[in-house]
Amino acid sequence: MEDRLVQRLAALREERGMSLEALATASGISRATLSRLERGETSPTAALLGKLCSVYGMPMSRLIAEVEVQPAQLIRAAEQAEWKDPATGFRRRMVSPPAKGFRVELVEGRLPPGAVIDYEQPPVRGLEQHMWMLGGVLEYTVDGVRHRLQRGDCLRFHLFGATRFVCPGPAEAHYLIAICEP
Repeated sequence: MEDRLVQRLAALREERGMSLEALATASGISRATLSRLERGETSPTAALLGKLCSVYGMPMSRLIAEVEVQPAQLIRAAEQAEWKDPATGFRRRMVSPPAKGFRVELVEGRLPPGAVIDYEQPPVRGLEQHMWMLGGVLEYTVDGVRHRLQRGDCLRFHLFGATRFVCPGPAEAHYLIAICEP
């Protein structure tokens, strides 16, 4: 899946007629890093994918869905694509990935204790999200407001600005996010 993801990132840049230099300027990612990424010499991190998705105006889940094989109506647990951020250990599983004719997607997240992920901007302004905590504790900052979420809590919002995910531990933060494009 990672190979297809890297190929799709290169294709997105080419489809938009962007040079590596232009993408570097727009994303804040160095040209060298982008080049290594497109050649498959480095693994994309959640932060890097977040910046690229912002430039391309698409949620990360949509990008990941585009590299999956034909979407199905029934997605068995064993068939749900999972991606792991090599920098933080964050795991993201596409429970119900985006698909033609459906506006909502479900994403399961698992953030290990001590991990921090910052996104400077949303991939698409105004995304509706509902975050339901399944276990652990997550300190989630959205629009400058920090929320401490625990098992059973649900936070719903429209995403317009920077976000921060922090797992203070001692257990991993385990949650489900429902995402709906505006």
